[in-house]
Amino acid sequence: MLVVMQAQATEEQVRAVCQKIESLGYRPHSMPGAQRTAIGITGNQGEVESGTLEEMPGVQEVIRVTKPYKLVSRDTKPDNTVIKFSDSHLKGSTVTIGGPDLAIIAGPCGIETRDQAFKTAERVARAGAQFFRGGAYKPRTSPYSFQGLGEEGLKIMAEIRDRFGLLIVTEAVDYESLDLVDQYADVIQIGARNMQNFSLLKRAGRARKPVLLKRGISATLEEFLMAAEYIMSEGNYNIVLCERGVRTFADHTRNTLDLSIVPAVQRLSHLPIVVDPSHGTGKRNKVTPLSRAAVAVGADGLIVEVHHDPDRALSDGMQSLFPDQFDALMVQVRQIAAVLGRNVPITSDSRAEVTSSTD
Repeated sequence: MLVVMQAQATEEQVRAVCQKIESLGYRPHSMPGAQRTAIGITGNQGEVESGTLEEMPGVQEVIRVTKPYKLVSRDTKPDNTVIKFSDSHLKGSTVTIGGPDLAIIAGPCGIETRDQAFKTAERVARAGAQFFRGGAYKPRTSPYSFQGLGEEGLKIMAEIRDRFGLLIVTEAVDYESLDLVDQYADVIQIGARNMQNFSLLKRAGRARKPVLLKRGISATLEEFLMAAEYIMSEGNYNIVLCERGVRTFADHTRNTLDLSIVPAVQRLSHLPIVVDPSHGTGKRNKVTPLSRAAVAVGADGLIVEVHHDPDRALSDGMQSLFPDQFDALMVQVRQIAAVLGRNVPITSDSRAEVTSSTD
């Protein structure tokens, strides 16, 4: 069920409706919109008796939501969700995921050393990325592969945020790592292998930070949205969806990047969606073309693997761009975004680079 408040409803009236829903044994989820507030109801096994709610002051109507995913649906929140980041590390500026600005997330697959991470961070910041991605915990197919530096890697990324003003996106693989990622990072990533780890999704829903949820390796659109619903049902409404390719019969790429899911998600859900062309293709020479396509199809951002020396990377070197290739990608992405009325913000580091290159 969904309670739609009147445009002029007061905060007190919204609070009273939430308290009434709680008194009925359900859980309210207040989601303010541009024109009015909607209150989603979860925890009900059957249809909620709407009569008492419809009569409350400030209520416009009570709607039955038929989709299995309720909180992520546009039925609950017609306006696009825009996640805003603003703190001292950003030097007074505000960074968003969703809205007219494209979010650019870039960095190595894994944090290997402080020197490696800082060299890559310097280049992606200079090119205009707002977020730095890097794995401190690496769920690998082989138990003998590089598994990440753990908390040491998180500390290195925290230093990078202080030095370059980049917001940190990194993966949590279990309860213990999620607690640490929540402490150090700005965005908690839930990887494809954990998209249907429902206990981990619920724990992420109780975290303080936004969550970047990657699509599972063979997940349908509904399964993808239901995974996000698990997180939202616990009270965390700041979720970014990520298309990273699905497993098919194709063998010319690591995965098959399904760009058609971007407009499909945007039709059904208010959540922003970004695209990972690195895992989606697994081939360095395909990352830039698919990045261009992702922006053209309407994605809210990109998550791209970049390494200062990818031939010696401990993980995913074959799909990691050289810094010069990332520079060229950013130029092209800005041009395509402008055609669509969108923008890739110029950061202080990238502005300095543009100035120096024209001197």
